[in-house]
Amino acid sequence: MGVDMADRDGQRPIVIKRKRVVAPDGHHGGHWKVAFADFATAMMAFFLMLWLLGMTTDDQRAGLADYFTPTVSVLRTPAGGDGLLGDGSPGVETRMGGSEGDAVRKPLDTPDADATDRRLTMTRGALAAIEGALHAAAQTDDPEVRRAVRQMITRITDQGLTVELYDLEDSPLFLNGGTEASEVLMQLSTMLADAFGDVLNSVAIDAHVRAHAVVERDARVWDLSTARALAMRELLVDRGLDERRLKRLTGHGDRIAAEGNPIAVRNNRIVLTLQRQG
Repeated sequence: MGVDMADRDGQRPIVIKRKRVVAPDGHHGGHWKVAFADFATAMMAFFLMLWLLGMTTDDQRAGLADYFTPTVSVLRTPAGGDGLLGDGSPGVETRMGGSEGDAVRKPLDTPDADATDRRLTMTRGALAAIEGALHAAAQTDDPEVRRAVRQMITRITDQGLTVELYDLEDSPLFLNGGTEASEVLMQLSTMLADAFGDVLNSVAIDAHVRAHAVVERDARVWDLSTARALAMRELLVDRGLDERRLKRLTGHGDRIAAEGNPIAVRNNRIVLTLQRQG
């Protein structure tokens, strides 16, 4: 019968285990995968853009390029001055008779009238130039014109150049609440016909009137607003605007108020839009 040596001595054998530690080799070139993914994404976006451009018409491409035409504001007097014009920054309405500075919006690249025919342009830059022409016309020594431009606001929107003419308490656009143009409206329509004559854009006219008290049962706001839109059309045509450029005349009644009080005279207004297309 065999007896183990460890058993005879009363001790167990000592076993030593040596663990082999393998250091990591680091990354295996994963950066190229990220770069390739970025490249694939960029190529997909590039071909998608080419496909979209191929699906658009020449007019649509011109409109896209026109949308990104930059414009700047040129401040002629410090803010808070006594100039005729208000803030003319892009997308902000400009009050022609304001007193918060004298700013004129104009495109970065205004073509020389002798070098190119501006009548054929329908771009955002051209509309900004027309807005600047209106502002320039307001800077006059004629007291009648200076009084009239207090009642005009201009702004450039996605639809085009919008010019809003509105009543003041002491200076209505139409006499006796009717459709006969006041001297102020005649002055303003002359300025607009001259300025709009520099381009071929279509013109839309929207007329709004203030609401009346409930007791005034014969308010006839729809007839009045429509008649005022027609009267504005006649004023512009009489002053030389091509009648074929007038694309829309709308009477809105008293449904769209310019301010909270629906019966305020400020709600009596004519809005003309020199449209960007058509």
